[in-house]
Amino acid sequence: MAPACLLGICSLLCAWAVVKGHPCSLDHQGWANCNGKSLQHAPSSLPRNITSLDLSFNSLVVPHHRTLLMHFPSLHSLNLSSNAMPVLSPAIFSNLGALHLLDLSSCSITYLHMDTFKGLGNLHTLLLGNNSLQELDVPFLLPLKALYHLDLQHNVLVSVDTWSLHLMETVPQVHLEGNPWVCDCNVHSLQQWLQRRKAMQVTCESPPGLQGQEIAALDSQNLGCQMKQRFPRALSTAQQITVTQNNTTTPPAGKGGRSWPYLVGFLVTAIGISILIALAAKCKLVHKNFTSYHHRPLPEISSIGGSPMEDSSSWDRGSCGSQSMPDAADLQAEDDDDGFIEDNYIQPSEQLPEKQERELRLSI
Repeated sequence: MAPACLLGICSLLCAWAVVKGHPCSLDHQGWANCNGKSLQHAPSSLPRNITSLDLSFNSLVVPHHRTLLMHFPSLHSLNLSSNAMPVLSPAIFSNLGALHLLDLSSCSITYLHMDTFKGLGNLHTLLLGNNSLQELDVPFLLPLKALYHLDLQHNVLVSVDTWSLHLMETVPQVHLEGNPWVCDCNVHSLQQWLQRRKAMQVTCESPPGLQGQEIAALDSQNLGCQMKQRFPRALSTAQQITVTQNNTTTPPAGKGGRSWPYLVGFLVTAIGISILIALAAKCKLVHKNFTSYHHRPLPEISSIGGSPMEDSSSWDRGSCGSQSMPDAADLQAEDDDDGFIEDNYIQPSEQLPEKQERELRLSI
């Protein structure tokens, strides 16, 4: 009898120790419910092979330089909602590579580090609603390659940059409702993004005149934007009015908005051609001067009866520089011709003294 009583007491003590070790309820499917237990840390006595863990409505202390749940690498679902975690340190979930769902709603989160979700390459659903996010650090989405559902409802987002919207294009389901969006010219990129989505009913919070109106349904006049248009000089006035009414900034086909590279190329080409022409003209002038300085001197003609025509022709040949000095045979022929002309031309003049001598004799 005594041994039986002792065995029963030991069993009760063991059961009490187990319950005292983790005040969570477990089921046969690997789900652990630790909801509302005022826990500061996840119970280390929980089985390591659990796949779902609910730690919502507790007082968890977030570590600054290590992972949050290092003992549960098999988790597929983690609920941390309604815990005060204003700032999430980098790589806090890096050991949960198999995680598919992460619930961080109502955690008073004000800032997300760019590496907060590092290591969560298989995450499918991320719930960040009912927090205090004022802006999105764009790279925080980069590690989430398999993200399908992103909930950012009821934060304090007033605007979102174009890069963040571009990254969220790869996420099929994104919820942005309930944020105090400021509807001015800066919301134009968000408006275009919402128009492509055609599913979310995102409304303006300010200014008061647009409060409650859907952002996707607004136009540039409602937003108070005056889009500045740039028109090429060749565009007619009627075309400018048409483009202004259509509120488009696309330049006409065939007219580039940035024509300065073409202008610079044209100027460089024109200057280069001018330099080449000047160099060619200068080289031609130098060649001409060089040729003129190397002409040979004209031969001296000592013949008394030289013909003026021959002198002029020889002068022309010398000035042109097209022929060299005449050789000995040519000079001999010219001397023979000059002698023949001299005999025929000077003969009457030789007889003049004889007649004068006769007349003088007769007068004597």
